[in-house]
Amino acid sequence: MITHALVLAAGLGTRLRPLTLTRAKPAMPIGGEPLVRRIIRWLALEHVRDVVVNLHYLPETITRIVGDGSDLGVRVRYSWEQPRILGSAGGPRRALPIVGASSFFIVNGDTLTDLALARMAAAHASSQALVTIALIPNREPERYGGARLDADGHVIGFAPRGEEAAGSYHVIGVQAAQAEAFAGLNDGEPVNSVRGLYEQLIATKPGSIRGYVCAASFWDIGTPEDYAATDAAFRNRSA
Repeated sequence: MITHALVLAAGLGTRLRPLTLTRAKPAMPIGGEPLVRRIIRWLALEHVRDVVVNLHYLPETITRIVGDGSDLGVRVRYSWEQPRILGSAGGPRRALPIVGASSFFIVNGDTLTDLALARMAAAHASSQALVTIALIPNREPERYGGARLDADGHVIGFAPRGEEAAGSYHVIGVQAAQAEAFAGLNDGEPVNSVRGLYEQLIATKPGSIRGYVCAASFWDIGTPEDYAATDAAFRNRSA
């Protein structure tokens, strides 16, 4: 089982403005509990014990509600991205020395899922991939881009939202990764994953990026409308 995770919480939350003008998106309450705490609580239930949260925008709004993670049953530490945000691949590169593990989960700090991580970790280990991306069928290609897979489950590319995304798989914000995938990047250099590092790895190391197709639920927090719907869904679940 993979017991380390990096939660990506450095984003600016621009699509959720004006709600994110005074707090980072992962600090927004969902069903009465801050999103980032829900994510860490889920990770703890899935037997993750060591969590790193990367920070950039309004970091104090996250650190003051998470602290050291002891009340959630995990150890939480922080990776700081200043003076500039480093992106979805540059952020993990910066965090590698703090994560301190050869295999770890990467979890988006602005989505929720109920994915069973042990099965994903086993699939990742058996495939010997550098990165395994959790996927579900893309039922809203007009809203979401997606990953394209070959017959063996290798990711062979990424489609932008719209007609090109029809028949693709929706990335639900959880990955199992090897530190090796990011180690070749320069620390402090902004780099994206899907539209950057992963496309390079697909081209230079075919088979190194794999998909893990599952039936997990997915909740988005991207826009004010998404946020309202997800907040209402979790309030109803706890009622």
